[in-house]
Amino acid sequence: MEYIGEHLWAGQMGNIFVIISFTAALLAALSYFSAAQSEWLSDSFTSWKKIARISFRVHSMAVLGIVVTLFIMLFNHYFEYQYVWQHSNKEMDMQYIASCFWEGQEGSFLLWVFWHVVIGNILIRNLRPSLSGEGEPVLSGTGGGRWEAPVMATVSLVQVFLCSMLLGIYLWDYKVGSNPFTVLLREHPDFKDLPFVQNPNYLEKLDGKGLNPLLQNYWMVIHPPTLFLGFAATLVPFSFAIAGLWKKKFNEWQKPALPWTFFGIMVLGTGILMGGAWAYEALSFGGFWAWDPVENASLVPWITFVGAGHVMMIHKNKGQSLLATFFLALITFILILYSTFLTRSGILGDTSVHAFTDLGMSGQLLVYLFFFILLPICLFAINFKNFPREKQEDSIWSREFWMLIGALVLAIAAFQISLTTSIPVINKVFGTNMAPPGEGKIFEHYHQWQIPFAVLILLLMAITQFFKYKKTDPKEIRKNILIPLIAAFILAILIGFFFKWFSEWRTLFYALLLFASLFAIFSNITYFIKVLKGRFAHAGPSIAHVGFGMILLGALISTSKSENISINRKGDVEVFGKDFSNKDCILLQRYDTVQMGDYYVSYRETRKEGVNVFYDVEYMQKDSNGIYSESFALSPRVQVNPKMGNVAEPDTRHFLTKDIYTHIKYADLEVSNPHNVSSGGYKEPHNNTVALGDTFFTSNSIVVFEKLITQIDKEKFGIPKADIVVGAALKIFDVYGKIRQAMPIYYLTDSMPNVIETTVDELGLKFAFWQINPETEKIDIAVSEKTSDKKDFIVMQAIVFPYINILWMGCILMIIGTVMAIRRRIRN
Repeated sequence: MEYIGEHLWAGQMGNIFVIISFTAALLAALSYFSAAQSEWLSDSFTSWKKIARISFRVHSMAVLGIVVTLFIMLFNHYFEYQYVWQHSNKEMDMQYIASCFWEGQEGSFLLWVFWHVVIGNILIRNLRPSLSGEGEPVLSGTGGGRWEAPVMATVSLVQVFLCSMLLGIYLWDYKVGSNPFTVLLREHPDFKDLPFVQNPNYLEKLDGKGLNPLLQNYWMVIHPPTLFLGFAATLVPFSFAIAGLWKKKFNEWQKPALPWTFFGIMVLGTGILMGGAWAYEALSFGGFWAWDPVENASLVPWITFVGAGHVMMIHKNKGQSLLATFFLALITFILILYSTFLTRSGILGDTSVHAFTDLGMSGQLLVYLFFFILLPICLFAINFKNFPREKQEDSIWSREFWMLIGALVLAIAAFQISLTTSIPVINKVFGTNMAPPGEGKIFEHYHQWQIPFAVLILLLMAITQFFKYKKTDPKEIRKNILIPLIAAFILAILIGFFFKWFSEWRTLFYALLLFASLFAIFSNITYFIKVLKGRFAHAGPSIAHVGFGMILLGALISTSKSENISINRKGDVEVFGKDFSNKDCILLQRYDTVQMGDYYVSYRETRKEGVNVFYDVEYMQKDSNGIYSESFALSPRVQVNPKMGNVAEPDTRHFLTKDIYTHIKYADLEVSNPHNVSSGGYKEPHNNTVALGDTFFTSNSIVVFEKLITQIDKEKFGIPKADIVVGAALKIFDVYGKIRQAMPIYYLTDSMPNVIETTVDELGLKFAFWQINPETEKIDIAVSEKTSDKKDFIVMQAIVFPYINILWMGCILMIIGTVMAIRRRIRN
């Protein structure tokens, strides 16, 4: 059969680029390995390095070709390709095409490969040997040409593994990778036998499944590429560490790797913070961090990366902590690979809403992980006898001692998060049945561990900078920290009493974290003024530390003192189910004005714009004369998506000292339309297919199908001779918790179906029981709603997050400070 309108050239071109990228990366890896094994500047070295550079450039162009081809397919809606159909559709806003690109596993692998290409080409440029006046190569300040071959050999080898994830070929019975260019929708196992793909012109009316509604947010356009650039940056210190072990340059690789380490810390940290901002703006759990396994999988490598950067600083200034520099630089990249396995193998199951579905690459991911675990282990074993030993212990009054303690605390904190996140893996490997923290216990579990670690880190951030390398006079330390210590202590006492944090042991930890955050902030400001004398060029670390302290301070206050102001005092929202409580969900009927916290709120209007249904809620304040004046309005929305499920998205009002965060818990998704009315003033009926015990909703009530009734008085209902008479007993709960009964009737006369409708006038509802399906044991009940006296309502949740701007300001300061530190490292 010849299909009409297919663009097979795009898939063929993309597949060619995939093959070229893989083979070129393999050739680059082999050539760089051969160059590294050759004598420096020999003919063999020069030849192999030339081949390696050309191969890596070919690989780079092929990767760029893959990216461009996939974007062309997405922009032009080539739905004949399963990847395009799976992740996009025609109705979607074009600004989210980038999100479609990396929503799937193949696209996110490709994004990772792309950033490695960018970084690899920068490394080739920066690691070229400088030329002397006579044209002879010499070592440059960043390590010179001696580093290019061993470092790029590792980078190219990683690219080989990543590009294999895109091959989509079979080796015997095992599939290697998943190729977005070779899987046509009509050949996919889920679709190949369906009738619509038997039509040669099936593309004419075909639309895609579409992007996950949660990803249709501007943060998801910029968050994933930033995060994956951070992932990619961890490869550079890893490659330098491997090169140091390989070439026995144990004390030389840290200097060229140091700027890249802080660059990775900055980018990966920014990516994680962007994810928190997306969660705060787009998700409805009410916060910015949920300790989700996928969130943790990004956080843990960042923590060890921070530790790596600081121990590299120790080594640069003192030549100590050599083993720690190797371990933390290596383990950070390995943790990135481990997080890749966790999120893409399907092993997390239902423990994370962010995890990818399993594409059958679990074995391949494990090979990738174990190869790069065994590689440094083997190199360490080979160099065990030659590995330098520490000649002297650090003084307790030295900066390097406390920086190393800080790195150790970070490593332990990372281990605890990893251990809990890995419970599904532990169960799978060892056959255990350990239960991860249950719903409602997750925050408590992590906080009881991580708050003490955070306190220790903040205290170390506060005092360590005042120490000098080698040894410091204790009197000088006490003199420098006395004022910030007293200021932090007094302010913490005042805030702690105000927030009642000294009343029980649990909140006592909050008070300790409050004190440690303030101490870190004040100490770093003091260090900037007193020690650095206001020199901004050297203030990067201090500014970053102030920012980190503000992040934890803002997170502590905004979450621990958040207030749910949507207390329901009218009706009973608990009839909607176990997820609804009168303590945190408020019922708002249209045009009514009710008090909520310090405001009076009124649900005014429902409006639909594209796929979004907005619910406009006015917030007012009342003066002494009882006159309402509008303060502001919020419009939380529901994104309607019949294919993937509707998604509630919050709306937030930002003030200097607080945020008011609102989202819809329940609402009628239909916008009132006076023209959409049938006879008798009722809207067009809506059908519900239900089994015994099922629940369905109307705009103002919950209906439960209790049972079928067969003993019915035919004369009472005026039913003539009938073969079958049956009634559906319905229990109806209104929003105030009042219960009503209804029984629509269905009967057959000479095999012809008939119905007797029943109405509930108080609620403006009319029910018709019109069909029985014996095979599924379900019935169909149509519901019509009267428009004349029905009052629309919504159920909304509103939370006040006090002083959350401290957190966002801390994010900005931490990023700025890290950028300043990177700039200084590069200059040095």
